[in-house]
Amino acid sequence: MIADTARAAQCRPHGPAGLFRPGQVVKICAPMVRYSKLAFRTLVRRYGCDLCYTPMIVAADFVRSAKARDSEFTTNTGDHPLIVQFAAKEAQVLCDAARIICPFAAGIDLNCGCPQRWAMAEGYGACLINKPELVKDMVRHVRNQIDNPTFSVSIKIRIHEDLKRTVDLCQKAEAAGVSWITVHGRSIEERHQPVHYDAIKTIKQSMSIPIVANGDIKTLKDAENVHHLTEADGIMVARGLLANPAMFAGYEETPFKCIQDWVDIALEHGTPFTCFHHHLMYMMERITSKQEKKVFNVLSSTSAVLDYLNDHYGV
Repeated sequence: MIADTARAAQCRPHGPAGLFRPGQVVKICAPMVRYSKLAFRTLVRRYGCDLCYTPMIVAADFVRSAKARDSEFTTNTGDHPLIVQFAAKEAQVLCDAARIICPFAAGIDLNCGCPQRWAMAEGYGACLINKPELVKDMVRHVRNQIDNPTFSVSIKIRIHEDLKRTVDLCQKAEAAGVSWITVHGRSIEERHQPVHYDAIKTIKQSMSIPIVANGDIKTLKDAENVHHLTEADGIMVARGLLANPAMFAGYEETPFKCIQDWVDIALEHGTPFTCFHHHLMYMMERITSKQEKKVFNVLSSTSAVLDYLNDHYGV
């Protein structure tokens, strides 16, 4: 975290909520464990992504440990607007994390959607959709304790089987001052079932703040269709961007220029090999044969990957 970034953040007068304008759809890179880090955010911003999230960070660890802050959060002056997503279950801990991050990011997001067992067991993630008063309290505390009026406070949720409960949660969060809400259109129990876009539309029609749609959006055409189905103000994409970081720029599959950009950015940022390689495996999934994948996916060093890309694709 650097001083230049702090100055840049303070010079943005409208904050990320200003991205949401009538007739426009905000294109958003989702928080993804291990993947939505600075290097990847730098890449997708080159290809039409309007707003990026960090991977989820446990707020209590972030507040308690300088080591955790250094390892979990990295940014620079070009990395904006940026939303830092936290897992939290106590209002003051979330406030403390928000206060630390405020000079370096445009806003925070409270994770109320992660269905992983460890998160639920700790009281984080999707279990919070069953605690609307706690969510309301956390949003209100951050609103009251952060002086910067353009600093956004958002939440990302899953839906209930009984959608009235989800609408109630969203309305309570809105009353507490939440900036926008991202809705993943599945319940806690659902994993690969179809996304309930009709539920997202119902939530959108019940609110006066921006609503972002999330779930199974893999192409720009998907994004346009989901916007049409839900009337959402923004579209958040996870795996679709992993497979094609140039998706928001209208590419049907990852162009070789994007692969070259990833190589350059990853090397410049000192991206660990496993992360560097995994991103390439995702990007090249649709453009390589089964035989090519067998060879490429077992490469074990940066130099081997670079040689392969140069020999086979001129990258």
